Amino acid sequence: MTTSRERTSILAAPGARVLLASSVLARLPLAMFSIALLLHAQRLTGSFAIAGVVSGAYAISGALAAPVLGRLVDRYGQTTILVSGATLTALVLLVTGLLPPDTSPLLLIALAGATGMATPPLAASLRTLLPAIVTDSSRLPALFAFESTVLELTFVFGPPLALWLGALWSTGAALTVSGVVMLVATLGFATQPASRRWRPEPDVLRPRGGSLHSPAMRTLVLILFGTGAVFGATDVGVTAAAKALGSTAVAGPLLGLWGVGSVLGGIAATRLGGGAQHGNGLKMLLTALALGHAALTAATGSVLAIAAVILLAGATIAPTVASIYGMVDRAAPAGARTEAFSWLLTSSSTGAALGAAAAGALAQSSGAPAAFAVTGAAGGFAVMIATLGARSLDTDTAEPAERDRRRRRRRSSVGGPRRARQAECFPRRALGNIRHRSPRPADRRARLPTARYPRDRARSGSASPFDSRANRRNTPTELRCRI
Repeated sequence: MTTSRERTSILAAPGARVLLASSVLARLPLAMFSIALLLHAQRLTGSFAIAGVVSGAYAISGALAAPVLGRLVDRYGQTTILVSGATLTALVLLVTGLLPPDTSPLLLIALAGATGMATPPLAASLRTLLPAIVTDSSRLPALFAFESTVLELTFVFGPPLALWLGALWSTGAALTVSGVVMLVATLGFATQPASRRWRPEPDVLRPRGGSLHSPAMRTLVLILFGTGAVFGATDVGVTAAAKALGSTAVAGPLLGLWGVGSVLGGIAATRLGGGAQHGNGLKMLLTALALGHAALTAATGSVLAIAAVILLAGATIAPTVASIYGMVDRAAPAGARTEAFSWLLTSSSTGAALGAAAAGALAQSSGAPAAFAVTGAAGGFAVMIATLGARSLDTDTAEPAERDRRRRRRRSSVGGPRRARQAECFPRRALGNIRHRSPRPADRRARLPTARYPRDRARSGSASPFDSRANRRNTPTELRCRI
């Protein structure tokens, strides 16, 4: 267990607390968007079916756009992408909130899709910065656990806040207020020195496939797909169980208790120094998460039983998620870390959508226990992937810039002097393993100074500075590359 002095070192870096606070405040509206769009679309159209399509369009477009936005951050920095995305999102939400009741459903779907595509990658950007703001690298897992714990509070308070704003004013006002809060908080985050000064790693050879080039990243993406399906199925299963017990209104407090359990688990993980740091430890956490949520199958006969089990099951969420995100720093290739975090978000969102769909179909036909059976199956899938990929999770696949530069030099030396010359004069060609023909003799002769070939030397009576290899090595690079 860590001491109080060690715990304070997690946020001891200058500006770390403000950076984390502004990020959490900016992500609070993200937990409100889905339910706010659902309620607003239902009020405008009078149809829950259309409202569900609108909410789904927001979720799907956001999941598809997240890796693209993460890649843009890796290339151009955080400030431009975050500020432009937050501004566009706030404007779209403002327009959506001002729509009249007779608005076309297609327009609502298009605006919801635009909202998801423009939503800035705040979570991925913050997690990319965490290794730089921690004062002790050994405390990085604890910092990820702390960030995951604080983030759980947004899911606990975000949806009720959206419902409260919609009841107090209107659903359009809820959308507008959430967009303005996200814009202001994102500007505060983007203007922090750690975010503003962050730059892509120089001289990094980006692998084909981006962050998914790493076997460890592919393993983590599949694991989060499984855990996302667990969460989506649990949402549906709790709602179905509450309805079967004759009290649909109790579903909200039960899901809130689920979030409280995650917060408590995150606090415990933070105090103990973070979650799992190796593949076997992550496999144990995933097993606990799968068994805890599968146990809800036997607890559907009583609200109190569901409350007790879901509190314990929730305690496994934050430590597991924090462990997964903590492994990204050594699993993602250099120059693709923001994209890597974005892929994890996409995978989790996709899994949650599919898990909710499967659980909903089973709940309709077989009841709440069948919906909770989906959680056990999805959790078992995550455990299986962690077991098969345990070796890759324990391998440091990240490539720092200096190691990447050494790899470039080793590549350029393969193939002898001709290959080395290509690497020196045409680095992009040589490093891409592309074979190029040597310049034709006529081209060489046209580019050389006089007195290069024997008949010219005999005519001029002077020796060429390129006669010997020693002289050629002493020739400036710009002249050697013309030979």
